[in-house]
Amino acid sequence: MTDADSLMTDSYGRRITDVRIALNSACNLRCIYCHHEGETVNGCICDNSGEALTKEELIEILTVFRNMGVKTVKLTGGEPTLRPDLADIIRAVPKGMEISLTTNGTRLKDIAKDLKAAGLSRVNISLDTLKRERYVKITGRDLLPDVLEGLKAALEVGLTPVKLNVVLLPGLNDDEVDDFLSFAREHEDVILQFIELMDMNGWTDGMTEGKSNAQFAAELEERFRREAEMIETRRMHHRRKYKVHGTSAEIVRPMHNLEFCANCNRLRITSDGKLKPCLLKTGNEVDIKGKHGDELVSAIAQAVSARSPYFKEEA
Repeated sequence: MTDADSLMTDSYGRRITDVRIALNSACNLRCIYCHHEGETVNGCICDNSGEALTKEELIEILTVFRNMGVKTVKLTGGEPTLRPDLADIIRAVPKGMEISLTTNGTRLKDIAKDLKAAGLSRVNISLDTLKRERYVKITGRDLLPDVLEGLKAALEVGLTPVKLNVVLLPGLNDDEVDDFLSFAREHEDVILQFIELMDMNGWTDGMTEGKSNAQFAAELEERFRREAEMIETRRMHHRRKYKVHGTSAEIVRPMHNLEFCANCNRLRITSDGKLKPCLLKTGNEVDIKGKHGDELVSAIAQAVSARSPYFKEEA
């Protein structure tokens, strides 16, 4: 094992190969369930409350991660397309790192071509409903047509495969699973990711009629298992990809999921420059803003050593 392997492998044997970086905390939507990438204990920050990492700081951090064997970087927010220097950041990412972006898609139509030219590989687009009125209820904004135009632009310029992140909201969008399957079937290079609701804000209290979010996600996965023409197992989290009725779909179940945690291989960086060992834990972040060279390497190693599965087998 090399020094980098040792520094980047936690005490549970999980080697870090992926990093998620929140480029900002601002967002132009007000999604009712937002966990804001774990930057707060609860709720969504809707403005830039902290001093975001500069492009130069981001690239220095990513260069260190690349030298320590990290292969992929996911750019998130907030809403990362609100950063005017987004294309410049992508262009400056160290060679040899695959770059993807998670976005709400509302601003993608006008910039997809530039982001692709800058070196972006693909996008994840958050879209929880195909119904305009529901979209307003979930996000607080009437921007569904903009998202669909952004999706079209991403497909046209080759930011593929486009993954649609659909958060499962019991009582609100649980009747749209087949609609999404049909939608993806009509759009080549679209993969569906149905995501179990991480209800940090008590949004579903009293609304699920006794069925938990975990049960809802588990039942959908069981349905896909029965109906799938083909099942593959992905490297990340050992998650299953189902070929269902001619389209690809995954069920992302982060809650109460030993397998999900046991195979986690990512670190997160908050928009104001803190390494977050686990999305669901707070209080163990490591501040890296202003750190350089060996000091930055030591801070990353400290964050890796602080990692432990949020859900794990009891002794």
